[in-house]
Amino acid sequence: MDNVSLGDLDVAERARAADDNRPPVRPRGPWRALAAFAVLAIIAAVAGEQVWHARQQPGAPPPPPPEVTVSQPLQRTVQTTSRFLGQFSAVDSVELRAQVGGTLTTIAFQDGQIVHKGDLLFVIDPRPFQIKLDQAVAQFQTAQAKEALSEAELWRAQQLKRSDFGTTENVDTRAADRRSAQAAIDTAKAAINDAQLDLEFSRVVAPFTGKIGAHLVSVGSLVSGSRAGTSATTLMATIVSLDPIHIDFDMSEADYLAYQQASHATDTPPDVAISINGNDHFDRHGTLDFIDNAVNRSSGTIHARATVPNPDLTITPGQFARIRVSLGQPVPALLVPAAAVVPDQSRQIVMTVGADGAIVPKIVETGDLHDGLRIVQSGLAADDRVVIDGLVRVRPGLKVAPVAGTITPDPAAGPG
Repeated sequence: MDNVSLGDLDVAERARAADDNRPPVRPRGPWRALAAFAVLAIIAAVAGEQVWHARQQPGAPPPPPPEVTVSQPLQRTVQTTSRFLGQFSAVDSVELRAQVGGTLTTIAFQDGQIVHKGDLLFVIDPRPFQIKLDQAVAQFQTAQAKEALSEAELWRAQQLKRSDFGTTENVDTRAADRRSAQAAIDTAKAAINDAQLDLEFSRVVAPFTGKIGAHLVSVGSLVSGSRAGTSATTLMATIVSLDPIHIDFDMSEADYLAYQQASHATDTPPDVAISINGNDHFDRHGTLDFIDNAVNRSSGTIHARATVPNPDLTITPGQFARIRVSLGQPVPALLVPAAAVVPDQSRQIVMTVGADGAIVPKIVETGDLHDGLRIVQSGLAADDRVVIDGLVRVRPGLKVAPVAGTITPDPAAGPG
């Protein structure tokens, strides 16, 4: 078997196929490998020719640089300001306590209602105080009658003395009785006033216009009262004024020094702008009218207060608000549109276009709004070309096609 050649095996196989009427078996082994290799060579040649033709074709032109609008920052002289966090407080705040004791019969308001000065709020049973007043009036009438009798007796004693039928002692006694009667009249008048005051205090009225809180006693409750406050009194409700209203805040020593320098330069109190909604829209204004007389040693701040008109009564004591106070002298500043300032985590960035047309980001420090524009305190030069439109199409280092634009202030927007 080892000495048999491939040709002999092929002849034998053909003979067996002829005998059995079967189709001859195709050659195997190296012949099939050679055929596969030839097919792969043809495919590689075709692919190489396609790549060669693709390389010979010219590439697509690069896209044009994006177009952006640029402008130099606006130069203006603006007022130096500082910001604080303040809290509103009532100008007047009163605890309504009973000044006379008795049974509460009437509550004449709704909890949380706006009440006006003189409005009736509570009624304490007035009948005991009316009785006391009637008694005082009766005592006054009795004193008047006694005074009239003493006056007549004195006149008769004086007449008898002139006719030598009376004595000096009798005249002195009648004169003393007359003076006692006059004193009794004065005492009765005071008792009437006292009874009238108690009767008046049985009706509790609003001491000023403001907002009343919830009633703390109910009808039928026995309340304790004292006009002098020497004994326990019943707290019935509280009332606070709303217009005007105070806003309190603390300023640092540096801000206080700036305020002092500004106050020496002008007699006008600094304007206090207030933002209630927590945004940059400072739509309310007040007047700084009080600064404390000492700096707090522990915090290094000094307490200040401004008075704010509240005609619509929408501000409530206890609310917090952001405050902007004009301090120091006006200084030159650069202004850019607020949309041109891009926040980047804790930094503020303004995109500028360099001399080569590439985008150059600049880190800046910003301030308040002035005429609808953002104040740039540092990080930007007056001749920088700031991207004011098309920021979505730029990135640092990208070549752009700058188009000159204009930054327009909006005085109607106000300072903030």
